[in-house]
Amino acid sequence: MRRAPGLSVRMKLTLSYTGFLLVAGVLLLVVVWVFLLRYVPAEAISLRGEVDENGMRGPGFFIPGRYDLWRAFAPKAAAAAVLLLVLGLVGGWFLAGRMLAPVARLTEATRMAAGGSLSHRIRLPGRADEYRELADAFDAMLGRLEAHVAEQQRFAANASHELRTPLAITQTMLEVARSDPGQEVGELVERLFLVNSRAIDLTEALLLLSRADQRSFTKDEVDLSLLAEEAAETLLPLAEQRGVAIRTTGDVAPAVGSQALLQQMIVNLVHNAVVHNLPDGGTVDVATAAGPRSAVLTVENTGAKLTPQLVSTLTEPFQRGTRRIRTDHAGVGLGLAIVKSIVQAHDGTLLLEPRDDGGLRVTVELPSP
Repeated sequence: MRRAPGLSVRMKLTLSYTGFLLVAGVLLLVVVWVFLLRYVPAEAISLRGEVDENGMRGPGFFIPGRYDLWRAFAPKAAAAAVLLLVLGLVGGWFLAGRMLAPVARLTEATRMAAGGSLSHRIRLPGRADEYRELADAFDAMLGRLEAHVAEQQRFAANASHELRTPLAITQTMLEVARSDPGQEVGELVERLFLVNSRAIDLTEALLLLSRADQRSFTKDEVDLSLLAEEAAETLLPLAEQRGVAIRTTGDVAPAVGSQALLQQMIVNLVHNAVVHNLPDGGTVDVATAAGPRSAVLTVENTGAKLTPQLVSTLTEPFQRGTRRIRTDHAGVGLGLAIVKSIVQAHDGTLLLEPRDDGGLRVTVELPSP
């Protein structure tokens, strides 16, 4: 965007410094001159000395008047004003340059970021003044932006890979069916239906993740304990099929947020706890609690022992525990990623911890009304 030409900020500061210094100097000279005039007669006074006994005249006295003082004072005052002008311009230009040096570094860093270089940092030295705070905030913003862009790039690559898989499977089955006209149509339709259902589930999960990231929802008062009971009832058939017991405990836990998104968050957590559990005899414990300023939801499940390194990656998109499993209920690998986005959209905190006996403990803390 082109702007109209004009004075630079450095020149404006220089002229401001010069004007202030010149006005202050002139005012000081005026004050001195005014006070001097109070004690000076308007006309000059000349007195001859007295004649002594030897006939010699002593020294006389001369008191200058205001005009005499003006003639002596005006050139010196003008010279002082010129000196103040020169000092103001030179010193102001130097001081303005020193003051605006951090701004120049900020401008250069902004240009580099606009050009796509997000790894550059200002790292402004010096004391913690306003410029240092601005530079540190800018560096922190670049760090978050770089991490966000990298995460979006990884997510786009993973999403493309995951979406390409059902399409490739569909293409292969259609090619086989075309080369073998005698193949049963019913079996082909059933397999295509399963692959297409998985693609739809993945697309809906991506849309839900995008909705959570954009925070395009209204906030209401929601009771997490009721949502936990509804999620447990919804997933009870799946849990019974896999031999997993779901237990819900806790008090009323009011939180502020979207009921639909928070319901999806709890469903994802309980579903993940049911699917990634022991082959038989596993348990899932869902507990809620109300704190002074927050509502806490805890979901624990039995299962295989997990390392802290593995747990730290579970909220990344398309991560499915110890391996990329594909069962009937494995999901699309976005369950915990969606949970993380929903928690962040509600200004909450998400903590994943491996249990000593195996399995995972997930703690969600959300602001309360």
